[in-house]
Amino acid sequence: MGQRARIGAIVGLAVAAVVIAALLPPIPQDQAYHRLADGRRLLGVPNALNVLSNLAFVMAGLLGLARLGPERSAHAFLDARERWPYAVFFAGMVLTGFGSAYYHLRPDDFRLVWDRLPLAVMVMGLFSAVIAERIGVRVGLVLLGPLTLLALGSVLYWHAGAARGGGDLRPDGLVQFFPMLAVPLMIGLFPPRYTRGNDLGLVVGVYAVAKLFEALDAPVLAAGHVVSGHTIKHLLAALAGYGVVRMLDRRRPRMAGPWGNSDVVWAPATVAGRTGSGDSTVAGEARGSR
Repeated sequence: MGQRARIGAIVGLAVAAVVIAALLPPIPQDQAYHRLADGRRLLGVPNALNVLSNLAFVMAGLLGLARLGPERSAHAFLDARERWPYAVFFAGMVLTGFGSAYYHLRPDDFRLVWDRLPLAVMVMGLFSAVIAERIGVRVGLVLLGPLTLLALGSVLYWHAGAARGGGDLRPDGLVQFFPMLAVPLMIGLFPPRYTRGNDLGLVVGVYAVAKLFEALDAPVLAAGHVVSGHTIKHLLAALAGYGVVRMLDRRRPRMAGPWGNSDVVWAPATVAGRTGSGDSTVAGEARGSR
């Protein structure tokens, strides 16, 4: 399959997702969502485990931001500008920790917006990073701004409607769930520029399991009376973020070898992105093949 056909598959999936969402009736926020199963207090903190579990987001996000320093991540990027989508992702993760903790202290629609805004930005940051790595650095960087604005707009659109007694979650649902379909498809269709590329598929899988635990909030708590599904969702989603940190720590650039795939792993001595172009330069020696 040629490059245009692969890109066409991604665009086609996006168009199909938008059409399906448009055909659905408006989806208001179910107020039962705010009635979480675990409302237990700890040291005077209401909904304590749902609040305190957000510390995992903050820790994973800060660890990721620290890993993006030039000296600690030179091996992970052929083009230094590729750090920007990951910076948005990890910053969104830190802010999600604070916003989610704020929401869970007293769950309602007004506070939920501060949970969903950074979460939407976080998802689009990772989506842009995958686009940059699989389709093209320039494409990913050009889309980073519009996708971030789309993420913010989807949540604000719901919030504005909710403030008038309505609200529609369809755009926010697209922002959260379309990348869960598109990222594995891009991994399957486009050749990797780095090792450990399949780790991102695992990250998406862990996040999908986290959403499942969110839906099973009360049954999980009832099963063991220890922790709720919503708390486990926080921990698993943060674990997915740590999976991205681990991937960046361990991956190395790959260059296409004579077999038509990415066989040669390079250990760059210096990595420098050319300003204003989609190209990058790598100085180093090949450390191995197949």
